[in-house]
Amino acid sequence: MIDVFVDLPPELKGSHLSRNVEVLGEGVDTSVRDPVTSLEDLCLRLVRELLVRHEYANWSQAQARADYFLEREVGGDRTSLERYRLLARAQAHRDDPVRVKKLIGVEVVGMSACPCSMEGVREIVAEENPDLADAVERLPMMSHNQRNVATLMLEVPEEVEVEANDMIDLVEGQLSAPTKELLKRKDEARLVLQAHSNPKFVEDIVRDILEAVVRRYPHLPDDATVIVRSESKESIHKHNAFAERVTTLGELRA
Repeated sequence: MIDVFVDLPPELKGSHLSRNVEVLGEGVDTSVRDPVTSLEDLCLRLVRELLVRHEYANWSQAQARADYFLEREVGGDRTSLERYRLLARAQAHRDDPVRVKKLIGVEVVGMSACPCSMEGVREIVAEENPDLADAVERLPMMSHNQRNVATLMLEVPEEVEVEANDMIDLVEGQLSAPTKELLKRKDEARLVLQAHSNPKFVEDIVRDILEAVVRRYPHLPDDATVIVRSESKESIHKHNAFAERVTTLGELRA
């Protein structure tokens, strides 16, 4: 899915929408003949051409999202094809030369297990079963778990390349556990144990992703924008839990 935008000066009543459609169609056709290396590079091509076609516009934007699949190990010698989402955005400002910036992002679905409920269960079980107190302290307890949707986006200079697969691995590694399409019974049990051995709030997931970004990308400039979101599709509430941080790498490093 691709969205394109241009700004409209106050003296004009409307934008030439057909030009947007032409730019989009020609941009996709061109990317087949002259392949782009990434979704964000396609967006860069589009925003530049939008300013050419809309001579009255001072600003253009293109954003894209696409399903993306990676093969993951499940258990033993089995693999599963897992779906992720790529996010991209580019903006261009009319200047001499045209100034552009791009954003690269990924969306990862995994699991989160609630630390608060786990501690509550631990207390109740220990109180009602004193002979199990030692085991209760050592073992992961029951808790409600959620499907968590975690998003990482990096806005970087045009010449900087960031690999989407690395971003996916980074985000997935900060969840309580990944989710998998193909699971046998023992695989399911191990995944549940993994999640409940690593309980996290949505805020924890955001913090851990931010910390991992600082470690993983020492070469990115301080003014690179970092956007991290975490949303848990709650299982025992009628609402979801959401956390977000928008910052720069320089601020995180400080």
